[in-house]
Amino acid sequence: MRRSSRPQVPHPAHRGSICLEDGRVLAQTAFEGAQWVLRLQAPKCAARAQPGSFVHLSCDDDIPMRRPLSIMRVAPAAGWIEVLYKVLGPGLAALSRRRVGDVLSVLGPIGHGFIAHPERPRTLLVGGGVGIPPMVFLAEALCADARAAWKPLVLMGSEIPFPFRARPSTILVPGIPAGTIACMPLLDGWGVPSRLASRSGFPGCHDGFVTELADLWLGALDSGARAEVEVFACGPTPMLEATAKVARPRPRRATATACRSACRARARR
Repeated sequence: MRRSSRPQVPHPAHRGSICLEDGRVLAQTAFEGAQWVLRLQAPKCAARAQPGSFVHLSCDDDIPMRRPLSIMRVAPAAGWIEVLYKVLGPGLAALSRRRVGDVLSVLGPIGHGFIAHPERPRTLLVGGGVGIPPMVFLAEALCADARAAWKPLVLMGSEIPFPFRARPSTILVPGIPAGTIACMPLLDGWGVPSRLASRSGFPGCHDGFVTELADLWLGALDSGARAEVEVFACGPTPMLEATAKVARPRPRRATATACRSACRARARR
């Protein structure tokens, strides 16, 4: 697995305080389904963010209410953060019109980060829709954490096109149906296996919910492997409830850690 200078998976004692800073837009990348990936120069936030953190961003001078968005990636040395968002309502519509060089007010990082336990190195990361960003962040942090021989698997579900160009994975994942081969290229490049699920008929994706795909993978593990599993999930409440059910009924239970997405539609408006 690739090792990098990314921050290690945190302990709460290592968390910093919330910062308020001006963030300069470095890039805005559009994807199908009115989705955008925004990169901001925000060095204070980048230095303190942990997987599971989110930020409150100003969208426009005429819209006083900030929007909470989950952080997808950070680069502490370069001082930038990335967020993924889907345009819902006037606030995020205004945010999508911001261009390179524009300055936004950034409040963050906010929230309790994920804590992965070395005694359970077989981490299953389940992200649905706007719950995808924290899973990407956590996967990258695990790549940098030398405390254990982490074996992450990232499963993502979406009913709209994914916010990246999916392609067939180069990494074999036992327990995953043979036809389910679509992955997130960024993760594949890190050596982190990923698979996609959707009921929208996208090529290479599992035809069903992402939690069904998680159930198939967990069911294929023997008792020794299941004892090493820790489940992290982020997404809509029904998905989190389904993930908890999938993690519960095994003979040797996988532990489950769940977070609500900070990007719920009601919070975006």
